[in-house]
Amino acid sequence: MRSKTMLLAAATAAMIGSAAQADPLQIRLSYIVPVSNWATILFAKPEMATHLGKTYSFEAVHFQGTPQLIQALAAGELEIANFGFTTMPLAVVNAGMSDLRIIQDELQDGVPTYYSNQYMVLKDGPIKTIEDLKGKVLGVNAFGSGTDIPMRIMLAKHNLENKRDLTVVEAPIPSLPAMLSDHKVDMMALPLPFTANPQVNAFARTLFTQGDAMGITQLGMWVAREGFIAKNRAAMVDFMEDALRAERWYFDPKNHAEAVQIAVNVTKIPAAQWDGWLFKHDGQAGDYYRNPDGKPDIPALQKAIDLQKQYGWLKESFDVTKYVDLSLVEDAAKRLK
Repeated sequence: MRSKTMLLAAATAAMIGSAAQADPLQIRLSYIVPVSNWATILFAKPEMATHLGKTYSFEAVHFQGTPQLIQALAAGELEIANFGFTTMPLAVVNAGMSDLRIIQDELQDGVPTYYSNQYMVLKDGPIKTIEDLKGKVLGVNAFGSGTDIPMRIMLAKHNLENKRDLTVVEAPIPSLPAMLSDHKVDMMALPLPFTANPQVNAFARTLFTQGDAMGITQLGMWVAREGFIAKNRAAMVDFMEDALRAERWYFDPKNHAEAVQIAVNVTKIPAAQWDGWLFKHDGQAGDYYRNPDGKPDIPALQKAIDLQKQYGWLKESFDVTKYVDLSLVEDAAKRLK
């Protein structure tokens, strides 16, 4: 009787263990700006996500700025964070997160003939040059973010510094245009889709772009922890396969009208504000660059890290290639050929 009980217990434990292993892997991916960040639209067409609900589950999680993602990833509140070129070095150098790995590109700013984030002032205002910003108030979404640091580097190139020569304030991105219009800030750092709004362009103009300040920057990239990748590699490759399939669908011009409608459904912003630029290659009138194979620009990322050290926003630089693992996206891409 005792041996039968032990066998039954062992069989039950094996069944429970098997069921636990079969549970889909939870994947929470962060986003800052709807549509511009993949998380909000990645699986709007679920028929392309062949592994979703089988080997993994998916949730998009919103944050105001990339600096907040460091704590969220460290606390296990995210599986994948869309770090930027400013967040990655802060996590490595300041937070000591040596187990971080860059696994996929999300979007790049300042690639020639593609879009670059804009720093905008009033069309009819007194600011004509960067030097005219002295004594003014500048608005960004978050201190240390991917739009904040390029602005500060451009200011430093013109011998201007926050608190000494001007004031930088934080505000949610959607609030910045109204703050500029109401003279609460004198310049705002604005990304897509907000710079494509005709109402914004009616009263604001671009003083300089992020590309003017820093050249190409790895504005968004997917970052996960090494242990999580190793433990869940098979499910992660399934996820990356589905993600790449969806991204390439968005890149296809024949899907443009449907992609615009998805953006409208996600944001409630009218189609006219998406149609002219979404996933299009048309300079400042187009979209960001996104690598179709999911490959981030690692040399550009290294240059951006070195620049932050040069201008005093990092204690030290480091070799970013030690924190890259593109094997997941490479394996996923092979499945789609």
